[in-house]
Amino acid sequence: MVKFVIDCAAPVDDKVLDIASFEKYLNERIKVEGKIGNLAPTNVVITRDRTKITVASPSDLGLSKRQLKYLSKRYLKKQQLRDYLRVIASSKNSYELKYYQITAGDEDDAAE
Repeated sequence: MVKFVIDCAAPVDDKVLDIASFEKYLNERIKVEGKIGNLAPTNVVITRDRTKITVASPSDLGLSKRQLKYLSKRYLKKQQLRDYLRVIASSKNSYELKYYQITAGDEDDAAE
């Protein structure tokens, strides 16, 4: 069994991201054996708690962490949050949604 975790703590706490709709999006879009919506017969399970989504699948299916990153980015783009949030690998089997760090005034200091 392989487990992947997507941690959405920062945007969920700020009420920017609706984790229920994100889970629904993943349920509809995850591709297993080349087919979308093929989760039930292959024992792929998507669960969520307050701020995290966990995707568990048998290791022989080949569900990739990369696919989850791609789908997360597409969801953010669809919700028009892609300019504010990014998907970062926080460990071997998990991603984290973080805000972009914008520092103003650094370019002016370098020019002087």
